[in-house]
Amino acid sequence: MSLAIHSTAVVSAGSILGENVKVEPFAIVEEGAHVGDNCLIESHAVIKKWARVANNVRVGHFSVVGGDPQHLTFDCVTPSFVTIGNSTRLGESVTIHRSIYENKETKVGDEVFLMGNSHVAHDSILGDRTILANGVLLGGHVEIGDDVFIGGGSAIHQFVRIGSGAMIGGLAEISQDVGPNLLVSGRNHACGLNNVGLKRRKIEKEDIKCLKQLYRKLLMSPVNVRKLAKEHLEKQTKWDSKLVREFLEFFTTGERGFARFQKS
Repeated sequence: MSLAIHSTAVVSAGSILGENVKVEPFAIVEEGAHVGDNCLIESHAVIKKWARVANNVRVGHFSVVGGDPQHLTFDCVTPSFVTIGNSTRLGESVTIHRSIYENKETKVGDEVFLMGNSHVAHDSILGDRTILANGVLLGGHVEIGDDVFIGGGSAIHQFVRIGSGAMIGGLAEISQDVGPNLLVSGRNHACGLNNVGLKRRKIEKEDIKCLKQLYRKLLMSPVNVRKLAKEHLEKQTKWDSKLVREFLEFFTTGERGFARFQKS
């Protein structure tokens, strides 16, 4: 096993490190922590005993993975975890807290990029290829789908869901669920579809056309969103593509209400 551990780093004998792991000066890997192959733990980063880090992960300076949740009733002896997926990058001073529930986890997917000073609270779930720009704050129990981008300085309320392919503008305040492939800014203001993201993922034009129609019907009119989404699902006509059905299904669940178009 090839390891490069700096003489000033503190790596517990009870931790588990894979092949070709590099631990830079003054970094800490606690007893019980798991770090996969080809990982880089940059100087002053802390990998807590509750962390489970996959392969090809880079943990930035002063980041803390697996810290105790900021929950007033949490007992710090409760065994719970943080899992970090393959090829994920954490920037400087990123914090990811473990679950408040015994043997449960806060989960960060594969190929995720958490930029500097972003925070992921307990029991949140981040899908693959998610990007949080600098200073993004996620409350507890937030669920984020794949291919989501959240702009710098945004704050996401606890228990909010953000559907796959959505884009959140910088400095946004999100306290309601954000549907898949939407573009949202400000305080829960839906601005349309994330057209750039859809094109980059090479989504079929017919699917994009259907999504635009549904966006107008569900989110630009004073309707019962859940009821109307269920009605469209039951029609099973032009709404049969996987992407369109996922869009509709998102609006049939949840408890926080939905980010919608707001007239100025």
